[in-house]
Amino acid sequence: MFKNALKITVSLVLILTFSCVSVMSYADDVGDISASGAVLVEQGSMRVLYEKNAHEKMSMASTTKIMTTILLIESGDLNRQLTITSEMLAGAEGSSVGFRAGNTVTCADLAYGMMLASGNDAANAAAVYMAGSLEAFADLMNAKAAEIGMTNTHFVTPSGLDADEHYSTAYDMALLASYAMSNPIFAEIAGTQVHPITCGDPAQTVYFSNHNRLLKSYEGAGGVKTGFTKKSGRCLVSFAERDGVRLIAVTLNAPDDWNDHTSLLDYGFSVLKPIEIKHELPVSSVSVAGGSPDSIAVEVLPITAALLDGEEEGLTASVYLPKFVYAPVSAGDLVGKVDYYLDGRLVGSADIVASQSSDSQAASEKSLLERMLYWFFILLSR
Repeated sequence: MFKNALKITVSLVLILTFSCVSVMSYADDVGDISASGAVLVEQGSMRVLYEKNAHEKMSMASTTKIMTTILLIESGDLNRQLTITSEMLAGAEGSSVGFRAGNTVTCADLAYGMMLASGNDAANAAAVYMAGSLEAFADLMNAKAAEIGMTNTHFVTPSGLDADEHYSTAYDMALLASYAMSNPIFAEIAGTQVHPITCGDPAQTVYFSNHNRLLKSYEGAGGVKTGFTKKSGRCLVSFAERDGVRLIAVTLNAPDDWNDHTSLLDYGFSVLKPIEIKHELPVSSVSVAGGSPDSIAVEVLPITAALLDGEEEGLTASVYLPKFVYAPVSAGDLVGKVDYYLDGRLVGSADIVASQSSDSQAASEKSLLERMLYWFFILLSR
C-alpha cells in the first residue's frame, strides 16, 4: 500500500501524458567486471543499475543478430518458405548453420539459425530475403536503430562480421535487447535451448543447441545472444527474470563474460525487489448513464513493480477516471487506469475496473460525441 504522503493527480476527463525515460545509475561497482564496456538495466524501463563505459562505441560481433532477427520477425509470418540462393550465402564466412543453395527453408529456420547457432549464413539469407541486398538491409537496420533510440550505433553487416563503421555501445545493445524481448516470438526463440533446423546437401533436419550457456546455468535466464570475433572479443547480451524483476546485462569485449553476467545479474536481483502496489482511489464509485443502479463501485487492481529499497515512499500516482460510464457494465469491465511514477519515470500502470454490474435502461441517452470520447478514453486506458 502507498503511504499517506503519496501525491495524487485525479482526472475526470480524458488526459494524455507523455514521459521520457531518464538514465539513472545506482551502482558504481559490482565486483571485478572484465568487459571493456558493460551495462545492467531493468528491462522495459531502461533504468541503469550498473555501467562501465556504457556509451563507448565498440564492435559487437554476433549480438548484431538480435537486430536481424527482430526485423525478420516483424516482417511477417515465420512460416513463410523461401529458397536459399548463392547470393544469400556470398560472404557468409565464420559460424554457419550449413544452408546450401537450393535448400527450401522457413523464416523460422533462419531465425533459430541466427539465435541458436549464430549462423552467418542465416543472417545473410534473412537480409537478402527481406531487402534484396546486404546494403539495403543495413539501411533497414539503421532505421530501426534510430526508431529504438540507439543513437551511438551504426550497422553494416546483418551477422556482426567485422566491418568499418559497424559498431554499437553496451547501452544501445541493452536498448535493442529490451525492445526485442518485449516481442513474445523473439523471446521464445531467444530462450530456446535446442531446436531442429532444415539445412545441408542433401537437406536434412539437424538439432542445434543455443550457444548461450546461461540458459542452463543461471536461474531465470531467458536469452539473449552471444558473439565473438577477434576484433570484438567476447560479447554477450543476457536476460533474466525472477518474481517479476526483469534484467538485461550487456558486456562487450569481455574475457570472462559468463562470470561478468552472473555478477551483474546477481547484483540486480539483490537491489531490485518486486513490490505490490495498490492505490486507494479518491472516489469509490462512478456514475452510470442509462443503467440500474445509476452508480457502480470501482477498484484498482494491484500490480507489481521492481523497486529499490525505499523507493515506494517516492511513488506518485495519476488517476484517469471518466465522470460516468455507459450501461451495460459488467463486474470486471475496464473503466479507467492509474499510472505510477517515480521521479517522473513511469514504473507501471494499473487498471481501474468495475466491481459490480449495471444493467442497461433506455432512459438516458448521451450524444454521439460523448459516447465517442468515452470509448476513446477506454481504448487509451488499455
